[in-house]
Amino acid sequence: MNTAKPSPDMAAPHDHHHDHDGDHAHLHDGAQARSPARPASPASLDAALAMAEAYCRERGEKLTPLRRKVLELLLTSGRATKAYSLLDEMRQIHPGSAPPTVYRALDFLLAAGLIHRIESINAFAVCHDLTQCQHGILVVCQQCGNITELHEPKLRQALVAQIEAAGYRLAGDGIELKGVCAQCQAAEPAPAEAAAQS
Repeated sequence: MNTAKPSPDMAAPHDHHHDHDGDHAHLHDGAQARSPARPASPASLDAALAMAEAYCRERGEKLTPLRRKVLELLLTSGRATKAYSLLDEMRQIHPGSAPPTVYRALDFLLAAGLIHRIESINAFAVCHDLTQCQHGILVVCQQCGNITELHEPKLRQALVAQIEAAGYRLAGDGIELKGVCAQCQAAEPAPAEAAAQS
């Protein structure tokens, strides 16, 4: 059974996924960029997991303990995480964890719209709006896995129209742009320093 996702009012408790003054930048024409640069706090983590459980129940599905744990690990990391890293973390909690169990949990969370697969770095990240995903344009830091989700429907529609006009059909909902985030740029040596080191 497929039901509508919970209302934005339900999503408010977990602060690193939603519109708070410090979490997004306003762009032109009301567009927004959201970036979960910090891990979830214990209170927001509990609220996010409770919301995800309620959403799965409404869909007639179950957020099993394993699925819940994988979602919790992604929420706690606050950035894109590779499947093998999730498996390593699971093995610290449940030593017998096998790759297929983690991949099945990830497949479920993807199908439910709770997470994104970040193709460019082969990793997974919690949807910035959890169960309110609007399928924005993802800007992915190729160094640290930080993700900013740009919500500008007109830009997305124009981009999709251009792709279709070129004779292509998108293979999925995700549109990713590769980049290097501000923190990683700040950590890079200045051009003069880089030249001196080489």
